[in-house]
Formats: sequence, C-alpha cells, structure tokens
Amino acid sequence: MNLPNRLTVLRVLLIPFFVFFLLYPDVAEYGNYIAAVIFILASLTDFADGKIARKYNLVTNFGKFMDPLADKLLVCAAMICLIETGKLAAWIVIVIISREFIISGFRLVASDNGIVIAANYWGKFKTTFQILMIIVLILDLDLPYYDILEQALTAVALALTIISLIDYVWKNKEVLKEQK
Repeated sequence: MNLPNRLTVLRVLLIPFFVFFLLYPDVAEYGNYIAAVIFILASLTDFADGKIARKYNLVTNFGKFMDPLADKLLVCAAMICLIETGKLAAWIVIVIISREFIISGFRLVASDNGIVIAANYWGKFKTTFQILMIIVLILDLDLPYYDILEQALTAVALALTIISLIDYVWKNKEVLKEQK
C-alpha cells in the first residue's frame, strides 16, 4: 500500500477518535480542542494524499474509490456530531449530505457511460468552507463576534454547497440523457 493510500486509511481511522472527543468532551479536559486537532490533521491528510499521488504518479483504483469516500465520511461524521452538540441545524446537514448523494449518483451514471467528471473549483471552495465551518464550530471560542463568524461560515458553506450542486448538474446534464 503506497503512502497516499495509507494517508487515506489513516483519515478513516481517525474518525472514531474525532467523534469520541467531540461528543464526550468531559472525558478529556479539552475534548473539543483534541477533536479539532484530529479533524484538522485528518483534513490535512486529504490535501497531502492527493498531492503526493499526483506528483509521484501513485494514483490507484483504491485511492480513486477510498479518497472521496474518506472525505465524505469525515465531513458527514463531523456535521452529524455538530447536530448532536447543538452547533448545526439538521436541515443544513441534510442539504449538504443530499448534495453529496446527488453528485455521487451523477458520477456513477457518468462512469457507466465511460465519462469521468473531475472536481471543479466550486466543489473545492465548498469543501474548504465546510472544513473551516466545522473547525470554527468545534472550537466554539468565547470571543467577541465569534458567533457571527460561525454563522457567516455556515452560510457561505451552505451557499457554496448549493451553487456547486447547480453548477455540477448544469455542466453535466447530458449524463442524464438516454443513451442510444
């Protein structure tokens, strides 16, 4: 197993520890900070594995399958936990997760038709702001205007989720047309 794939597996293995410290912050004195550090490290493995795989031509079928799955597992686990902690509304999480299912469905249909749909900049912005939103919500610092920062990042992440979905569907609508 090459380094990028190991980083992907590490990201998945970090999820239970992240969830534990986020949902049970009283176990450790600074549980939410530990959860934030784990989430940040896991998010950095996402950046690193792709960069290393492309730079050193270490792209594998395992990586193509597991990397996006690991990303979705991490972000979805974080957002679901944030519902539990009262920091994120369930409807926002439903919109974000629904977008992921829709895009995954599009990719499956496209793949069946021999079409590869690459991620675009809207999706990258969406992911970046979702990660920033999650980190800020986990930290929940007692600072002036911090709640405004939390609300702003949540609004931007949600808006980018919707914009990236519309852009993705619009640019790839031919995938849904019947094949002859």
